[in-house]
Amino acid sequence: MERAELVLLAVPDDALPDLVSGLAAVGAWQPGQLVAHTSGRYGTAVLDPARRLGAIPLALHPAMTFTGMSLDLTRLPDCTFGVTAPTAVLPVAQALVVEMGAEPVVIEEEDRVLYHAALAHASNHLVTLAAQSTQLLGSIGVERPDRMLGPLMRASLENALAAGEGALTGPVARGDTGTVAAHAAALAEAPEDISRAYTRLAAVTASRALERGLLSPEQERAITEALARPEKEESE
Repeated sequence: MERAELVLLAVPDDALPDLVSGLAAVGAWQPGQLVAHTSGRYGTAVLDPARRLGAIPLALHPAMTFTGMSLDLTRLPDCTFGVTAPTAVLPVAQALVVEMGAEPVVIEEEDRVLYHAALAHASNHLVTLAAQSTQLLGSIGVERPDRMLGPLMRASLENALAAGEGALTGPVARGDTGTVAAHAAALAEAPEDISRAYTRLAAVTASRALERGLLSPEQERAITEALARPEKEESE
């Protein structure tokens, strides 16, 4: 590290502060040395112990999921990086991202946590939803749930990214209260994490559909009541 012109720290978020300060304590950071981390949560403030010793701090977070296989390399040209750096060296951070074939997007220091939360919400929770739906289909004897869900989820994602909530379909968007109530009743017998996720997400979807004029207030209220009914009956 002491001889390196560029040091890349790719460790879990919670390990980063102690790693940076520990390396500072042993004098590992050098003046003029570029030090970059790949954490989504942190900007460059976490690198202050290195900066005080003359190192140049950069935050380069790929907005991509990685598996640890060679497949990951092919995904870099299609992704963006959330980049944070002092103004004077921001072009250096952007150039490093471009060298990898990716696109740099500047994220302000104070926005890093919200930026990372948005990515985690979109990526991690999508995996949870896919796993829950796969579990439900498997429980009724569908042998290849992935074949059934794959085309549907890919189309839904593409439509959502292209048209936002204007691409919303399904019983909530139609105000089909009877179907929503039937779903909630059936899922009351499913594992609790699945029923809870469905009812809460359906309620949020109804609320957002109301805000965008896709549902009337009466329709939104009816759907919310239908979603709450199984929980009330269970508690009684």
